[in-house]
Amino acid sequence: MAVVTSRRHAVRRVVLALLLVAAVGWPAAAQPRTFLAVATGGTAGVYFPLGAALAEVWSSRVPGVQATAQTSGASVANIQLIARGDVGVAFVQNDIAYYAFHGIEMFMDRVNNRPQPVANLRGMAMLYPETIQVVTLRGKGIRSIADLRDRRVAVGAPGSGTEVNARQILRAFGLGYYNIREDFLNFAEAADQLKDGVIDAAFITAGIPTAAVQDIAAVRDLMLLPIPRSVVAELATRYPYYTPVVIPANTYRGQDAPVETAAVMAMLVTRQEMAEDLIYALTKALWENVDRLQAAHARGRDISPATARRGMPITMHAGALRYYRERGIR
Repeated sequence: MAVVTSRRHAVRRVVLALLLVAAVGWPAAAQPRTFLAVATGGTAGVYFPLGAALAEVWSSRVPGVQATAQTSGASVANIQLIARGDVGVAFVQNDIAYYAFHGIEMFMDRVNNRPQPVANLRGMAMLYPETIQVVTLRGKGIRSIADLRDRRVAVGAPGSGTEVNARQILRAFGLGYYNIREDFLNFAEAADQLKDGVIDAAFITAGIPTAAVQDIAAVRDLMLLPIPRSVVAELATRYPYYTPVVIPANTYRGQDAPVETAAVMAMLVTRQEMAEDLIYALTKALWENVDRLQAAHARGRDISPATARRGMPITMHAGALRYYRERGIR
């Protein structure tokens, strides 16, 4: 009899537990998760730490979203990931976004000589300047980009915005892959090979200070090669997204003088197919927690809602546009 009573009590407890769960609902099942991949760049650049911080913000501040930052080959590769639907958001250079949206430059169909636009590419936010740094070592006898003829040069990872910048800038100095020895290396690989003397110089397009360049400066006497303002002005007549900038003295160890160079802008892009309400929520969370990005990397201090639409080179996603219009951001 005691056993029967015990069983009855156990059954009652189970029934009561089920009734309680039914009353409050099944939270995990009631709220479907949206898994969001964020394409960044290499770990030695700026995209990755900012992307990791952004993914953390979105995962903690946007209900139902689980965001993850993933490494990649950077701008060109990221746009291909967006076009295929492999990621939902990506960091890219604004010049590469423009070329992709209009199907020009590296997005041309060279066989049939016609544009191949990435029609579903949409803008979310303009972020910060990306500085083109041409790095070599003192003692190599290299004083100018023109001196890179017949030298071994890291021109960026395949499919990166850096590689596009390298080709365009080399051309401005009368150089190309026909008269240098190009190596397609990401930032970390370029830093290691420059430190070891395997290559003579490296192109690195990223916010300053860049971890890869700091890594070189920590153990070797580096030199930054200038891109004079006059050359930048000439470049801008054909590629309007280049602007002249100066790398301040002492940005890196041993760099005791300012260096003239060029810059483009980093931005966030997404796909047209992404839900308007989702992109609205992501954009809102970005700007309401921008301090998290500012803490993640020094370039985060350049990220401001006041400049979020300034110079946007492509059509903006409807969700992001709704957020900016509600807050009077032009």
